[in-house]
Amino acid sequence: MGSTRHAAHVAAQHGEWLAAVDWDVGTYEIVAAAILPAARLVIESAGLRQGERVVDIGCGSGNATILAAALGARVTGVDPAPRLLAAAADEARTRGLEASFLRGDATALPLPDACADVVLSVFGVLFAPDAQAAIAEMARIAVPGARIVLTAWLPVGAMSGARDARALALGAEGPPPFGWHDPETLAEALRPHGFAVDCHEAQLHFTGASPTDYVDVMFAEHPLRIADVGRLAPAGALEPAPQRSVEIFTAANEEHGALRVASRYLVATATRA
Repeated sequence: MGSTRHAAHVAAQHGEWLAAVDWDVGTYEIVAAAILPAARLVIESAGLRQGERVVDIGCGSGNATILAAALGARVTGVDPAPRLLAAAADEARTRGLEASFLRGDATALPLPDACADVVLSVFGVLFAPDAQAAIAEMARIAVPGARIVLTAWLPVGAMSGARDARALALGAEGPPPFGWHDPETLAEALRPHGFAVDCHEAQLHFTGASPTDYVDVMFAEHPLRIADVGRLAPAGALEPAPQRSVEIFTAANEEHGALRVASRYLVATATRA
């Protein structure tokens, strides 16, 4: 019983922190450029057809939204960050593509029921403060026969190690509140909504001038790392946590004289009967 209460407490704290993150601070576009290959893989996995109605949850600066629009989909990107939505809309106009962008949260999408043939989320919905509410929202907007395609980081490798190091510096403990990366967890969560889930793994590489330079840039520009700074400073871990990240990236580095580290992730495709 105590472990159940503890898990609920951890989940609540995690959700509160995620809800407080300001995705407009820093320069998320740096991250978006790095994860563009994952967006391409999501679009490929979705098997989009021209004219399909597509919703991209947590669209950020528009990676998957723009790729879907280029294939002739009627696509709407949803994100809580106004600056990123404006950047995405500008990029779509520059490319001569039609796409809609709405400000909204994954747990309360500003969209009507049964409005999407395809729901996409490239490392977006996993940051929802309430995973079950986000899943219910994806199911609500999906029509019969719809596909949901999402990605989630696997808890392995240097990136995961650096996240764990920051969590330890903050005194956090316990498993992640929801296992977006776990096929069985996803299948169990989506089954009541009529979805069957198929998963496969992929990986991409993060690069930089050096491990130290990469960590410095991320703590200065990544919205999540900027939020970390606000939590690490009061905990007296503002210097040890980044240094531990540098050590982890150095140990995993694949490229002499620069930085190249692999990060594995899950691609989940859920199909509704």
